[in-house]
Amino acid sequence: MALTNVVSMVGQEPLRSGRGRIFEMSLDNVINEVQSAVPECVAVGVVDMGTGMLLGVKTVDSHPSEVLDLVAAATGDLFQGDNVRTIERMFRESRGVAEDGRNYFQEILVMSENLLHVFQRCTRRQNVVIVTVCRNKVNLGMALSKTRMMLPKIESAV
Repeated sequence: MALTNVVSMVGQEPLRSGRGRIFEMSLDNVINEVQSAVPECVAVGVVDMGTGMLLGVKTVDSHPSEVLDLVAAATGDLFQGDNVRTIERMFRESRGVAEDGRNYFQEILVMSENLLHVFQRCTRRQNVVIVTVCRNKVNLGMALSKTRMMLPKIESAV
């Protein structure tokens, strides 16, 4: 299966090794690495919920840009919809937790008939979400652990 890069709208950020050498880590490279690391992965996308833009995506199939735009919009709805914000506020109030700017929901899993969709907020950049799509025969724990391991790399590339 040939993989197709559909969108990449983020530049490169230099990274330094322990010896001072500079490496270029583009979002495309990190997305490729995520796709390779996560078992049964058929698509990876990075969404900036602040702008509503899909920053980068890689899929095993080509998809119309309208579908990819809907992924970005749906991701924003999942994490920032009115009902979700209300639930987060209610959880904070019931636990006596002050508003600290962090979001309550960090990961959302959606199972469809054939696929597992994993939506994960980045830790330092709460408005950036990585969307990983795997065939549903994937080991759920393995998919979660592998995508969690890749979050710092995504943050470094955005």
